[in-house]
Amino acid sequence: MNTTQAAPIARLFKLRLLAWLTLLAALVNPGCDTTPSSDSTTSTSNNPQDGTKIKVVATVGMVADMVQIIGGSQVSVSQMMGPGVDPHLYKATRDDVQSIMNADIVFYSGLMLEGRLTDTLSKLAGSTPSIAVTSQLPQADIMQPPDSAGHADPHVWTDVSLWARTLPVIVDSLSELHPEHRAEFQDRADQLQQQLTELHEYGKSSVQSIPENQRVLITSHDAFRYFGRAYGIEVIGVQGLSTESEAGLQRINELVDLLVERRIAAVFVESSVPQKNINALIDGAASRGHKVHIGGELFSDAMGTAGTWEGTYQGMMDHNFTRVTTALGGQAAENGMYGKLTIHK
Repeated sequence: MNTTQAAPIARLFKLRLLAWLTLLAALVNPGCDTTPSSDSTTSTSNNPQDGTKIKVVATVGMVADMVQIIGGSQVSVSQMMGPGVDPHLYKATRDDVQSIMNADIVFYSGLMLEGRLTDTLSKLAGSTPSIAVTSQLPQADIMQPPDSAGHADPHVWTDVSLWARTLPVIVDSLSELHPEHRAEFQDRADQLQQQLTELHEYGKSSVQSIPENQRVLITSHDAFRYFGRAYGIEVIGVQGLSTESEAGLQRINELVDLLVERRIAAVFVESSVPQKNINALIDGAASRGHKVHIGGELFSDAMGTAGTWEGTYQGMMDHNFTRVTTALGGQAAENGMYGKLTIHK
């Protein structure tokens, strides 16, 4: 078969695959609209030509932010999940499927963070390459909590130094599509690496200023184990590794006992997880004469509002370091490492 014959056949295959996956998305997530949009288009190639931007789809904000910084003006990044969206429970929509099909490459976090979406990415891998940014991290650095049924903990980005080690995967993947820009991608990654090193050091010095008996971080779900290991603070999640798990009455009572016995002053809610379990802890401690307050809202599985400092990866971690430190009695600048924080709770 010559190339003239192959092109329309490849296009037909891609169109049929798109139709099948659109139907699959509708069946998995029946609440989405399945009416074709008037401005939808189907890409016939996943190899951007010289001078064109690489069309990138990224799943979560922490990945999208890194790709945008490294790719610069050579990429156009579309982010699937916005502020407050829980990636553990996210289901692909018809628009998501079309965006992936039209992209040159997809970047996702991996380690099953995206849960149900991973199957969709696997089915589309034949037409659009999907890259897990955590894929090259050493297995020795990946945590496997005892209650996670053998699954790796995906919340790698809460350790800034470990998340920084995903940058080479992004540089290499973008360079395969635009090899002429490899030096630019690498230069931006090197600058970002330096910034993340400084942020990591800020996190260590801030958290270590908390009085030792108060270095206990209690949050809605078990998303901060890497944070605890990297910055020297005991971390306890009310729920398990995934937000699909539920906290039972026994678990709540155990944590109330801990709050009262150790006189812990603050617990934390998360931007992408309901706070009913945290409220139960506060009420339980109050019933036993110990006042506990909400130390702030932390960013775990999603970043803050787009256009704010907290809507960047560095900003979300600056916020987390600063809020945890100040709420638990440590010393940190009120407006964060760079004085850019806009959320004061």
